[in-house]
Amino acid sequence: MSATQAGSPEAALPRASRAFGDGPLSRACALVHTMLTVEGLLLLTLVPSLLGLLFLGAEPANLPLAALCLVPLGPALSAALYALHHRSRDLTALRPARAYLRGLRLNSGAALRIWVPLLAWLTVIAYGLTHFAATGLPGWWAVLLGVIGVGALLWGAHALVLTALFTFRTGDTARLAGYYLLRHGRATLGAASLLVVATATTLWSTEALPLLLAPVLLLSLLHTSRPIITETQKDFTI
Repeated sequence: MSATQAGSPEAALPRASRAFGDGPLSRACALVHTMLTVEGLLLLTLVPSLLGLLFLGAEPANLPLAALCLVPLGPALSAALYALHHRSRDLTALRPARAYLRGLRLNSGAALRIWVPLLAWLTVIAYGLTHFAATGLPGWWAVLLGVIGVGALLWGAHALVLTALFTFRTGDTARLAGYYLLRHGRATLGAASLLVVATATTLWSTEALPLLLAPVLLLSLLHTSRPIITETQKDFTI
C-alpha cells in the first residue's frame, strides 16, 4: 500500500496538469521548428556560395574557385552546430534564429581559422586525385591521398564541434581534434558514418540533398560527439 491511501482526500485531488510546451508532441514540434529555422538560415548564409558554385560547374579545373566559394560554409556549419546544441525543448521558449546569429557572430573567426586551412588541404588532395593520371604515380598513391582526405575531414568534424561550443586558441583546438580522433573512436566512427551518408546521398541523388539534410546530419554529429563535449567540459574548461 502506498503512503497515500486510496480512500484519502489526497487521492481524490486531480493530478497537476502538465504545463504547455512540456509534452512529447510539443518537444517534437520545437525540434522541427528549430531544425527548419536553422536550415533556412544556413541556406541564406550560403546564398553567395551556392550561386558561385552554380555558375562554376563541375569542371576539375574550377576546384580552386569552388573552394573559394565554400569558405563561408565553415562559419555557417559552426553557427548551425551552436544553435542546435543550445536549442530549447520548450515550445514556448524557442529562439533558434537568435542562437544561430549569436553563433555566427561569436564563432566565425575561430571557424575560419580552422576551416580555411582544411579547405585548402582538401582542395589540393581533390585536385591531385582528379589529375592523378597525369602524374604517373602508382595507384596506391591515390588510395593514400584518399585516406588522408578522409582523415582530414574527420579531424575537421571534431574541430568544428569544438569551435562551435568552446573558446580555445586555434592551435589548442587543432591538437584536441587530433587527440580525439583516436581517443574517442566511437565518436570518430560516428562522424565517419555521417560522412558516408552525405557522400552516398550526393552520388545517388544530388549535391543539394546533403545541404537540405544538414540540420539532421549536424544534430547526429552533436549526438555522436557527446563524449568529446563532455570530456572537454570536464578536463579543459574552468
